[in-house]
Amino acid sequence: MKQVIICGHLFDVKEKKFREGVNVYIDGNIIKRIDDSGAEPEPGWDVVDLRGKYVMPGFIDCHVHLNMNGEPDGAASMAMATDGDMVLKAYVYAMRDLMAGFTGVRDEGASGFTDIALRNMIEQGVVKGPRIFCSGMPLGTTGGHADSHFNPYITGRSSMGIVVDGPDAGRAAARENFKRGADQIKLMATGGVMSVGDDPGSPEFTMEEMKAICDEAKQKGKLTSAHTHGALGIKWAIEAGVDTIEHGTMLDDEGLQMMLEHGSWLVPTLCAPYNIMKHGVEAGIPKHMVDKCATVAELHKKSVRRAYEAGVKIAFGTDTATPFSTHGSQALEFELLVDDGFTPEDAILSATINAAEMLRWDHKVGSVEEGKLADLVAVDSDPIADICVLKNVSFVMKDGEIFKQ
Repeated sequence: MKQVIICGHLFDVKEKKFREGVNVYIDGNIIKRIDDSGAEPEPGWDVVDLRGKYVMPGFIDCHVHLNMNGEPDGAASMAMATDGDMVLKAYVYAMRDLMAGFTGVRDEGASGFTDIALRNMIEQGVVKGPRIFCSGMPLGTTGGHADSHFNPYITGRSSMGIVVDGPDAGRAAARENFKRGADQIKLMATGGVMSVGDDPGSPEFTMEEMKAICDEAKQKGKLTSAHTHGALGIKWAIEAGVDTIEHGTMLDDEGLQMMLEHGSWLVPTLCAPYNIMKHGVEAGIPKHMVDKCATVAELHKKSVRRAYEAGVKIAFGTDTATPFSTHGSQALEFELLVDDGFTPEDAILSATINAAEMLRWDHKVGSVEEGKLADLVAVDSDPIADICVLKNVSFVMKDGEIFKQ
C-alpha cells in the first residue's frame, strides 16, 4: 500500500520544533520520502489528510508491566492467575498503550515469559500490538523486591521474578532469560515500594552479583536495566555496568557524576509515585506502599530535575501497571516531566528519539525520516504550547497501518 500523509505540522527531532506543510510518503511500512516543498501530493498515492494536526514519531514507553493494570495491590491479582491469563491481559493492555500513541513499549518484568510470548505473536502477525522490548522475568534476591512473601509451604514459582543469590546463580538466571528470548535483563538492585519487608533505600544485590549478570548480558550484546531507589544501589548498579537506571529516586551528586561518566540512561517514572500519593490508602492501595512512597516522592522529583539539568541521558518511562497507573493513560508522564522543569520539546524527545536510542531501535524508529518504519502519532493542537494535549492522541499509525484516526 502506498500512502502520503499530509502533515500540517511535523515534529523534527533534530531541530526540536514542528515544520509546516510536510508530506510523508510511505510505501508499505517504510517511509520513502519527506517532501517539504509545499507541493500537492503526487497522484497514485492514498492520501491521509492530517493538515490540521501536529504529527510526531510514535511514542515509546520504556517502563511498563503488561501483566497488570494499576490494581491497588498487583501482587494479589497475580497470585491466582495462570500464564494464559497473563498473556491475554498483556495483549489487551498493550493494545491500550498503542491506541494512546505508544507504538513501542519496554516491558520491565513479566510473569512466566508472557511478554516474550506476546512480542513473538505480534512479530509473527498473529495478533496486533505495539513493538515490545522484553525483559522476561526480572532478577531479584531472597526477600527482595522480586520475591514473594507467601507462607513457606507455598512452593513453585510464587513471584513474577527469578530469585537468585550469588554471582553464579545470577549468571544462570540471565542465561535462562536469554534462552527464552529476552532482549535485556532487569535487576531489582534495591528495595521497592510495591513489596513487603524491604527498604527502598537499601541495596539488595551486591555489586559482584550485578557485575556477573551485566557481563553475561554484554557478552550477548544485550542491555541491562536496574530498579533503583537508594543512592548506594544506584552507584553499585552503574559501577557494575547496568545500562539503564529505573526511577533513580535518591540520586546523589556522586551518582549523578557517575551516570555522566558512564553514559548511563535514566528512566524517571514520575507517574508511579504521583498516582500512589494521589489515591492513597482510601482507594485500596496497601498502607505499607503509601508509607514507603511518602518517604521518597519528593526526593524522586528533585533527582530527576537535577539529572535533566546536568545533562544525563533521559528516556521516557512510566512504570505503568503500578497502583492507578493504567495502560493507555501514561501520557500523564509528559505533564509531570514539564512540571519538573523539562521543556515540552525535551519531554517529546524523551519518548521518541531518546527512547529509541536507548533501546537501540534508533535505526528504525524514533524519528520521521526516509528509510525508517512508519510509526506516527498526531494530536489536534500544539503540544509545545500545552503538553497536556498528548493525553488525547487522535491518530496512530504503526508499521504503516492506521490504528486510530
